[in-house]
Amino acid sequence: MIGRISRYIRKNDGVTNSIKNFKYSVKRYGIKPVIMRTVATDEQRQVFTYDDWIEQQEQTYVVEDVKKEIAGFKETPKISILIPVYNVPEQYLRECIDSIMNQYYENWEVCIADDCSPAPHVKKVLQEYEAKDKRIKVVYRKENGHISKATNSALEVATGEFISFVDNDDTLKPEALFEVVKRINEQPDVDMIYSDEDKLVEDTDQRVDPFFKPDWSPDTFMSHMYTCHFAVYRATIVHEIGGIRAGYEGAQDYDFVLRFTEKTNKVTHINKILYHWRIIPTSTASGSGAKNYAFDASVRAKYDAIKRRGLDAYLVEHPYWNATNIVYNLQPTDFISIIIPTKNHGDDVKKCIDSVYQKSTWRNFEIILIDNGSDDEESLQIFQELQSKYNVRILEMPIPFNYSKLNNTAVKEAKGNLIMLLNNDTEVITPNWLELMAGHAKQPHVGAVGAKLLYDDNTIQHAGVIGQVNGVAGHGFWGYHESQVGYFGRTHHVSNYLAVTAACLMVEKKKFEQVQGLNEENLTVAFNDVDFCYKLYDQGYYNVLRADVKMYHYESKSRGAEDTAEKQARFAKEVTYMRENWAKYCDNDPFYSYNLDRINLNFGFNEPEKSE
Repeated sequence: MIGRISRYIRKNDGVTNSIKNFKYSVKRYGIKPVIMRTVATDEQRQVFTYDDWIEQQEQTYVVEDVKKEIAGFKETPKISILIPVYNVPEQYLRECIDSIMNQYYENWEVCIADDCSPAPHVKKVLQEYEAKDKRIKVVYRKENGHISKATNSALEVATGEFISFVDNDDTLKPEALFEVVKRINEQPDVDMIYSDEDKLVEDTDQRVDPFFKPDWSPDTFMSHMYTCHFAVYRATIVHEIGGIRAGYEGAQDYDFVLRFTEKTNKVTHINKILYHWRIIPTSTASGSGAKNYAFDASVRAKYDAIKRRGLDAYLVEHPYWNATNIVYNLQPTDFISIIIPTKNHGDDVKKCIDSVYQKSTWRNFEIILIDNGSDDEESLQIFQELQSKYNVRILEMPIPFNYSKLNNTAVKEAKGNLIMLLNNDTEVITPNWLELMAGHAKQPHVGAVGAKLLYDDNTIQHAGVIGQVNGVAGHGFWGYHESQVGYFGRTHHVSNYLAVTAACLMVEKKKFEQVQGLNEENLTVAFNDVDFCYKLYDQGYYNVLRADVKMYHYESKSRGAEDTAEKQARFAKEVTYMRENWAKYCDNDPFYSYNLDRINLNFGFNEPEKSE
């Protein structure tokens, strides 16, 4: 129901001012909330660039304070940094090794494998650094074996408790290892640590293209490699899985992490940029087309993971983004109960239900239409026609509108092992939507599964719900055209979000019941879907957006605006409930970096607060 309330509530304005400043604009058949933010003209607005973000937002370290903190660490593990080297330009090689030698944390070793580089400067530089610091070890391979074999050659001489992989043209920030070991002291049992990143323009120190990553997101990771280069892994597991596998060059790190995370779920994310890729023509940092073989290798790595994990699944490539989505097969016995609440609006209900029956390729489902006290004769006639034509079950509930209670009651009546909550103002676009969503919802680690909802002009209404936005939650990528790939492909690949909207939400019935469904007492209209997803996440389930499932959503046609004193008072109460009970997610969404814009949700930079 988050789509029926104000899209954003500014934390600093407070609930009262947020409601007071509600503004609405008409969107075809209904009334749609809009962003409550004063938008400056181009002349008034100064663009906030990444350079501005670095200057104003990036943490500054005081070396003396860092050294003092390091001296107090209980855990001071040795970190072995593996660098496979092949014909890298001398400048980049020196910058890479120097960036490690300049680390604030000093218990490290660098294990370099020269993969039989023909360029004469490589051996000369490596011998120079070997002589300079005893923590630098170099293996000179006698034949070229490519990156996987070279990395394993470096691994053979590593002695650290933790292992890290670094490309020969990457550079680490001086605080990188300090932040890693600080996290190890906070979480001593952690097995994998990764950080945010950005890129360096070739032959310059210009930083561009920052990637502020989510916390560990297994479904996002199955879609694409996002943890990337500088990550730190517990050495015992690295050796257990045999290091890097040859034959997956271009996606060797991806294959490695897929295998590594099958051994542990103790993964943590440092929400800071700790290293830089170098953009050069032969690097994947210059674009996914730079190494087409990397995509092919990633597909093979995924299929290997599917086989190892015993999954009944396959991969599909999506059209606008160079990656693949996993599809989990359903069993013939899987039965889906589609629950649609309505009061009147017969034409909308007919369009919705017609689209379900006429376009859906999965046929093993039922529809429960909850009639919440309809009094329009034409609508009632349409409901009877739908009941006769499609064998739709009608559940009469003429009670004061309580979205949570309506759905909870219907779930108790549902015959399916899978539940689909669906708004009456939706229309199917993707024919295999039920298979895609239900197959994912059946995975043991998954809670709720949502879809990408579009307006009829094919702009995005919903592509995941994000917490920590203006006090409660909001929709990401609102207003984007559906063909746009969004932030690192997130409008097209399957990914984890903290919540999804109940306008189109799939969940296993047993999981729905495990968290006691929707909150009937405190969240009768707004935020009940967000609260539901938070409860699932707290129980250890990951919520998922299947962005490859598309539905039209003519938002809020039935309910209209929160434009009466009574509705506003109820809404304010629901906001208060969310703030009091879910502050940890309202203030910190693990799947949306605090470095990103919390007002517009366009995955731009989070600008510093300006004084009035």
